[in-house]
Amino acid sequence: MARFGTVAAAIVQLVLLIAAQRDISRRPAEQIRGSKAVWRAVTLINFIGPGSYFAFGRKNLPGIR
Repeated sequence: MARFGTVAAAIVQLVLLIAAQRDISRRPAEQIRGSKAVWRAVTLINFIGPGSYFAFGRKNLPGIR
């Protein structure tokens, strides 16, 4: 049972990492707070990195919530 939890956590981490990296690649630099290179490095920190990027790294665009 513990193995299942570990595998599930690893899959979630990988999905978050890929989503954050893809978003950084596709989003113009003007829509990201700070440097793209710094955010790429931050997203490598398990769970905290991608979560931080999605919460704080992207600028809010007018008309989009």
